[in-house]
Amino acid sequence: MAYVDPQAEKYLQVFNQMPSIHKMDPQTVREMLSKAPQPPDSSDSLSKVEDLMIPVSKDAEIKCRVYIPEGQGPFPLFIYYHGGGWVLGDLEATDRSCRMLAHRTGSIVVSVNYRLAPEYKFPTPVEDAYAALEWVYEKGSSFNGDVSRLIVGGDSVGGNLATVVTMMARDRKGPSISAQVLIYPATNLEFNTESHQTFAKGFGLDRELLFWFRDHYLRNEEDKHHEYTSPLIAEDLSNLPTAFVITAENDVLRDEGRAYAKRLKACGVKVEYACESGMIHGYFANMDVFSKHIERTISRIKGFLYATNGSTNRNTKTSKCKDCSDCSLNHQTTS
Repeated sequence: MAYVDPQAEKYLQVFNQMPSIHKMDPQTVREMLSKAPQPPDSSDSLSKVEDLMIPVSKDAEIKCRVYIPEGQGPFPLFIYYHGGGWVLGDLEATDRSCRMLAHRTGSIVVSVNYRLAPEYKFPTPVEDAYAALEWVYEKGSSFNGDVSRLIVGGDSVGGNLATVVTMMARDRKGPSISAQVLIYPATNLEFNTESHQTFAKGFGLDRELLFWFRDHYLRNEEDKHHEYTSPLIAEDLSNLPTAFVITAENDVLRDEGRAYAKRLKACGVKVEYACESGMIHGYFANMDVFSKHIERTISRIKGFLYATNGSTNRNTKTSKCKDCSDCSLNHQTTS
């Protein structure tokens, strides 16, 4: 039996009393979520936060939110994609986490409001995500960013988009990405791992809801097997940026995240891996409940980014974890 953090248990008791999202239509769910109380402003000090519209095609724009830390710079550029199953979520959902990420890591965070399904099915969200990467590469130096230090990352399907963007940049000979940070990423839309059965109901992301998300996102059955929707099954994962894969212990997506880390390493990609003990899916976007756990995750991300840039973080070390001692991954623990 997996360990469930007491804070997660309390949260799940309330969350599991809410209406079943998979029985509702997307617009109704969005309206319901929009009525939730707005959280207080973050205490993390930043130099500037600005919303910008960026072009993603000849006739379309999307909003991005740029978080600039205090200091001289130029700063690394961290392009962040929110979760929400490609159907839900927006800039507000991860606002406070992005503020903390920018403040604690000393990076300019560019949070991307890609267009959502089912109005915009695959590959539109993917193409929006890639267009944002190209825009940051082109314009990042104008707001004190260092375009030679591009990082992509995200939570859940945002992690999916982030790693897919690295594949697209490789395949299209696009901007050079130095690192990818994948927080409980969706990597295979078959949904067939052991953790999909173990945590199928009652742990924050029910298996039935996964099918609801997938059905709204994909155009047809063939899309499920496309490497840009299910990167775990891609034939070639070589020549991708150094990766940090973070999973949650009690999450349907845990095993596919860990499997993706293994596959990246097998393809020659340098990989760090961490499983957040006791955590559930979605914790990284919920500052009200999981602030300490988010701080811990961001501390790990900071250590990874320092190591990737050739620096040393004395508070971070690597070890093997009991859950996957046979996988040859580097595992982070924070002292």
